[in-house]
Amino acid sequence: MKRKVVSILLTGAMLVSMPAAQVFAEEAEGGEQTVVKFQTWNPGEGEVTEQLIAMFEEEHPDIKIDYTYMPYTDHVEKLKVDISAGDAADVFGVQTGAMYNEFRDFEEDLTPYMTEAYGEDWESNFNEYAMSLLKAGDDKYYGLPLGLSYAGYVWADMSYFEKYGLELPTNYEELKAVCQAFRDNGEYPLVIGAKDSWINIDMWMNIAGDINAEKLYSALEGETPFTDEDLVKSFEIWQNCFKDGIFQDGALGVGMYTDSTDMFQKEGSVPMITNGSWALGAYLDVDDQSQTVYNSEGADHEMFLLDWNGDGQIAHTQEAIDVALSINNQSEVKEAAWTFVDWMMDKGADFLINGHLQYVPARNDMELNVEGLSEDGMANLEYAVEQGKDNVGGYREMAYAELKEVIINELAELALDSITPEDAAAIIEEASQVQER
Repeated sequence: MKRKVVSILLTGAMLVSMPAAQVFAEEAEGGEQTVVKFQTWNPGEGEVTEQLIAMFEEEHPDIKIDYTYMPYTDHVEKLKVDISAGDAADVFGVQTGAMYNEFRDFEEDLTPYMTEAYGEDWESNFNEYAMSLLKAGDDKYYGLPLGLSYAGYVWADMSYFEKYGLELPTNYEELKAVCQAFRDNGEYPLVIGAKDSWINIDMWMNIAGDINAEKLYSALEGETPFTDEDLVKSFEIWQNCFKDGIFQDGALGVGMYTDSTDMFQKEGSVPMITNGSWALGAYLDVDDQSQTVYNSEGADHEMFLLDWNGDGQIAHTQEAIDVALSINNQSEVKEAAWTFVDWMMDKGADFLINGHLQYVPARNDMELNVEGLSEDGMANLEYAVEQGKDNVGGYREMAYAELKEVIINELAELALDSITPEDAAAIIEEASQVQER
């Protein structure tokens, strides 16, 4: 991102309170380090994050990052307790949706910081849909996206298609035929780790979004009934994936990690798997099996989106911000905190993506040059980036936990063929009507 020339201290009440600026200046002049407390669940703990922080501190010897990793649920609860005690982290990770809104009273408005640093048009540097998730009702931004992920994809090992003379399917009927051909040859069809509810949600939302994305998200907000014919159709297609043999037998007993993912990435024993853009990380997996199977010379994998309803258009992908960073508006070291957040959006994101492929870029101007990535991996990464720019149907997550749980249960019942799509839709609609929003 192109930066305007700015002074070391951004002055004015619009950006930082005078006491915070004074603290930062006095500590810098005295040769002491300003400590910035940083708490998040993502990026996680381990060597990569340690290297990331070490890089920042080497470039900014006057700032020390006090990093605390917490699993997501614990992270949210600890923030609540620490904020009440006046001792919360200066910079913290947020998830768009419920959490981002819940902590709004303690999130610094980052709009003036970005405008001062990058100009009035700074938003254009970032993925448009990601920014729409972060733009508050007052047209301000209280968090910035570190990296993105996309759901709803099918991944194919093209060696299986070459072996049996098959073409990559583009729609449901072609997928059904391909899966039957694989079964006839003693192979697995499309593998899904349906024991894990998140992948079921991902794939159902991809189906429903292909049929009518507007109705899907309207229903999640209680504005369209789940008994609408388009949503009933999405439950029917989901159920048929099990009834028609598209998904493997016993799918509800198989987890995504490590069961089905290992079969695809480490064993090379299945031709297709459901997964998201985060599966790109397998290209940099140092595991010997992955390098031998997934990254061997001539390995060829394709990630693609299906046309579930047969209208001639592939499904939209569903986008999520893996993590956004916010500054605690009660922090006494806001300027140092901003220096860290600003660096994370630029060099930090570059390290996490081009160095370790942890996300898909949130910045439009990031040059993709992932260290050690094969041509196969780069092609799929570029595909994910392009789909994220031009083919996003909506948000990957659901904001309402109770409604989500009912949908999860009914998707499992549909997979077992113990309920009709119409009855599942009615049960979900009943839960939607009592869901607080």
